[in-house]
Amino acid sequence: MQSVEDCFLKTKNKCFKYISSQETKKQKFKNKERMIKSFLIPLCFWISKIKSSKRPTIIGLSGGQGTGKTTISSIMSIILKKYFKYKVCNVSIDDFYKTRKARKLLSKTKHPLLITRGVPGTHDVNLILKFLKKVKKKNFIKFKFPKFNKAKDERNKIKDWNSVKYKPEIVILEGWCIGARHQKYKQLTKSINSTERIFDKDLKWRKFVNLQLMKNYKKIFNQIDNYLYLKVSDFNLLQKWRVKQEKKLLIKNKNKKKLKIMKTRDLLIFMQTYQRITQQMFKDMPKSASAIVKLNKNHQINKIKFN
Repeated sequence: MQSVEDCFLKTKNKCFKYISSQETKKQKFKNKERMIKSFLIPLCFWISKIKSSKRPTIIGLSGGQGTGKTTISSIMSIILKKYFKYKVCNVSIDDFYKTRKARKLLSKTKHPLLITRGVPGTHDVNLILKFLKKVKKKNFIKFKFPKFNKAKDERNKIKDWNSVKYKPEIVILEGWCIGARHQKYKQLTKSINSTERIFDKDLKWRKFVNLQLMKNYKKIFNQIDNYLYLKVSDFNLLQKWRVKQEKKLLIKNKNKKKLKIMKTRDLLIFMQTYQRITQQMFKDMPKSASAIVKLNKNHQINKIKFN
């Protein structure tokens, strides 16, 4: 009989090994055993119950910048593969960012702020839809999908793309805006930060991004079977955690050249482009997600609620 304790004993070594690979001398994971045993393993049992037996189950994992989406999805993937013996494909919407060349064109034809990756409109939606189509295909053929290098702010060359060699039973699609809903026009008219006040006085950028959510991104989100949302109390916490994340990125890439890693001031300005949608998701996602994972101010999971 499957049990949480049995699952933990069989997967802990591999989970701890992965966690160790993500740590730095100054940034260590706390209470990792509790996180795995009390929260992530129960989430995997939940996924095993809702999983379709006829086609790949698409799980949308969303949460603000710095919440730990990639870490959580990677550990869950280890558990689902090793203990439940599922074929799992982890994919981040970040890997589908448009190239700098494509974003430069957007910045000239639509709005200068669109040179900055992140908001809806800066991902290649067609590539994401093709990915989802390929994993669901009855006669599956192995394929590659993009890999984005955040340290260089550019998509990797095709030879370095991610590979999907086997038809997955579970796909975990993670990203900060997964499941986001568009706003009404009235909500767009009030600026919420200095970036909007200074660089988007005519609302052109806000309208463009909002339209992407209303139309193109809805095509992606409609294909997601269940949402898992990482909930935090406020945007200030996300800023704090994202600064730590960028410092870790710098440490891991310190010997590489031509990096585009941001300083704290630039990063906080960068995050303002995410703020509107993130704060709207604070309101919407707890109502629409199937599972809400609550994070405390110490960046630890303290509760899971299933809808």
